[in-house]
Amino acid sequence: MRNTVLTYLLLPLFASASLALNAAPATEPVTSPVPVVATQQTTPQLDLNTADALTLQTTLSGIGKTKAEAIVAYRQEHGAFASVDELLEIKGIGKALLDRNRDKLTVN
Repeated sequence: MRNTVLTYLLLPLFASASLALNAAPATEPVTSPVPVVATQQTTPQLDLNTADALTLQTTLSGIGKTKAEAIVAYRQEHGAFASVDELLEIKGIGKALLDRNRDKLTVN
């Protein structure tokens, strides 16, 4: 019984001493972190009046080959886009799709 009690008392002591001795000391000097300055990166906007179907397809989210060709066909039939909102006139392009891509588009 005495050996069991000593084992329960000494085992945690030796375990904690072992962990403390095996801990690696910091060999590299601790440096303060470099502050990160948030800069707003602007992505170049795509001009609806000059972009071809392939560019529209690859740049815009949710625009496939058919919708990209419809945008170019609409532009050829009705002339240059006056605003980005004019995309709503094209079949298959709704408000949600336009809102998803609005920050990528411009009209010059």
